[in-house]
Amino acid sequence: QVQPVESGGGLVQAGGSLRLSCTASMNSFSNYAMGWYRQAPGKQRELVARISPTDVARYADSVRGRFTISRDNDKNQVYLRMDSLKPEDTSVYYCNRFGATLPWGQGTQVTVSS
Repeated sequence: QVQPVESGGGLVQAGGSLRLSCTASMNSFSNYAMGWYRQAPGKQRELVARISPTDVARYADSVRGRFTISRDNDKNQVYLRMDSLKPEDTSVYYCNRFGATLPWGQGTQVTVSS
């Protein structure tokens, strides 16, 4: 199994927006729920959003109303639109199958300045 490739991170001021992208080179992508995870220094990796094969989305309480997950099954891609960013959103962001059954990619760094 090939690890996902994440992109789109960067440095943004509080209140700003970013859109993350992930390409997962896997068979039957459309059959799997996908998730975006994040890990801040010294903290455990956490699931922030997931999307089912039928586009049902769920969010962690900390990001609900600010983040939007979506997917394009034709491209094997999953996206995370992040609005109203806060300094506490600063983390490395990763995508994976929901349940984290793929090898982890390198992630993409998101830094939110106050």
